[in-house]
Amino acid sequence: MKKPIAIIAVVVLLGALGLIVSSSFGGGLKLPHLGPECTVRADGEVTLDAVQMANAATISAVGIRRKMPERAVVVALATALQESKLENRDDGDRDSVGLFQQRPSQGWGSAAEIQDPRYAAEKFYSALKKVKGWKKMRVTDAAQKVQRSAYPNAYEKWADESAVLARALTGRATGAVACTVSGEPALRGAAATAALAEGFELDWGIPAARAAGIEVTVENPSSGWRYAHWLVSHAKTTGLERVRFADLEWTAPDGKWQPVTGDRRVGNDTVVAEVFR
Repeated sequence: MKKPIAIIAVVVLLGALGLIVSSSFGGGLKLPHLGPECTVRADGEVTLDAVQMANAATISAVGIRRKMPERAVVVALATALQESKLENRDDGDRDSVGLFQQRPSQGWGSAAEIQDPRYAAEKFYSALKKVKGWKKMRVTDAAQKVQRSAYPNAYEKWADESAVLARALTGRATGAVACTVSGEPALRGAAATAALAEGFELDWGIPAARAAGIEVTVENPSSGWRYAHWLVSHAKTTGLERVRFADLEWTAPDGKWQPVTGDRRVGNDTVVAEVFR
């Protein structure tokens, strides 16, 4: 008996996409990653795509710049994971937009403002800071005080993932953010340096020395890893080729942190980021 053409087409399509069928009946299908991938390892593991990783890094940077504790970063990341999966959405419920699905009609700002990740994060932290006793609350309770969601307990399921991300992005873990960026760089040369430096300065509020990339002087390893992880998180859109700090080096195609020796070594006082030329 001949198989229907439609079934054959589906099978061919699945094979072309590289779908892997689990050997166990309950395993289901696993879709391949169709773009750059980031893995964060810091007493746990979280995998995000490049867009999600960049947004997570910006949320963390804004919190640190505002001198908010790590717990606030955890709450903010859990909220954004629940509300938008860390994607800067423009099609939320009613008039909700952005990473935190804030609503212009509820006084969060204009739709254009809320879709600026930095603005949205600033507004979230400002609201969280006004919540009495938020530091002692469960993640979901602190988030709910700000968001007033119809699903008040939904944020808690992201607490563990957010803690992993926060440990890495606040600089408490070494070489914890690893992103692989393949294919043609988004930018090169002066354009890449400008994009990288502009994003860094907007998120962190400090200037970076510009050459064939940027350099940042740091006071301690923790602040160095904050910046190094931020840089890797934003690699896809900025044309970043490599980051060096504390005798370790990350490169875009390889996506891993490796020991670096010889003239390429840098110590614990400078983060060096180089773009594709």
